[in-house]
Amino acid sequence: MQPIRAWHDVTPAGFQQIRAAGEPAVLKGLVRDWPVVRATDAAAYLAAMASSKPVQFMRAQPEIEGRMHYGPTIGSRNFAAEQAPLPDFLDRLAAEAGKDRPDALALQGLSAREHLHGFAEAHPMPLLPAEVPARLWIGNAAKVAIHHDPSENIACVAAGHRRFTLFSPEQVGNLYMGPFNPTPAGVQVSMAHLTAPDLTRYPRFAAALEAAQSAELEPGDALYIPYQWYHHVEALDRFNLLVNYWWDPAPALPGSPWDAMMHALMTVRGLPADQRRAWQAMFAHYVFLADGDPGAHLPAEDRGILGATSPQHLARMHEALLAKLKG
Repeated sequence: MQPIRAWHDVTPAGFQQIRAAGEPAVLKGLVRDWPVVRATDAAAYLAAMASSKPVQFMRAQPEIEGRMHYGPTIGSRNFAAEQAPLPDFLDRLAAEAGKDRPDALALQGLSAREHLHGFAEAHPMPLLPAEVPARLWIGNAAKVAIHHDPSENIACVAAGHRRFTLFSPEQVGNLYMGPFNPTPAGVQVSMAHLTAPDLTRYPRFAAALEAAQSAELEPGDALYIPYQWYHHVEALDRFNLLVNYWWDPAPALPGSPWDAMMHALMTVRGLPADQRRAWQAMFAHYVFLADGDPGAHLPAEDRGILGATSPQHLARMHEALLAKLKG
């Protein structure tokens, strides 16, 4: 496991260079001047601006050591879902902090604009457009299993400490991912336990650990997680606050890569091995551009769908595909 490279005094222009490298990056001290980071009591700071709207959160018994995951079967969970107004949730966190063996509590992906009046305005993200929304992750010592997000991500530690372990998309075959559905909390997660790995049951996970990158962040630090990088997040203190920003710079296209993969699972995966090999080469050449532009040797007017890049061309292709699927 290697340390994630750290950068200091990152500017918007410098961040674009970091993104271009396609590697995770610790952004040291990026939000150290945020009011909630400088507050002596971050929980009280949040409570003062919290709305009375109910929020969903998770509670787990001490025995699971904060690792919220599946229960004894894929169809079960090792935690319970609860609901309360945000101030009440913060009170419950405070109550657990006084116990020798607290329950694990985790509130995930809370919309700042919906639940915390004035928070987004008081805590600008200097590297992204203002319209990218802030989401809060609040809890005590808990672990988020290895998963990935279909977007880029800047995660800012505002209170407590968090340890991040990242794996590149190419490690997917070594991560022993669970089913797409059902999932413990909405996203596909690894069946391997990062902090207590069973390498007899999941032997390839050793290769993933060797290739992993890790960092421990303190309040004011941020982490850039590139598109679809797998990550494990461990909150280390009895009160932890993370603020994150997801965004996708890809152009809006008809359909999605996810749709294409689901269709390929239906139409390609079950083919004989020699046919899968042929289609693997076709996808590499025509879709992933492994050999460059596959239509470059043709006159522009004769490239057909190889030159279909305008919204109008793509829309017609989408309509033709839908008609074929319906037929």
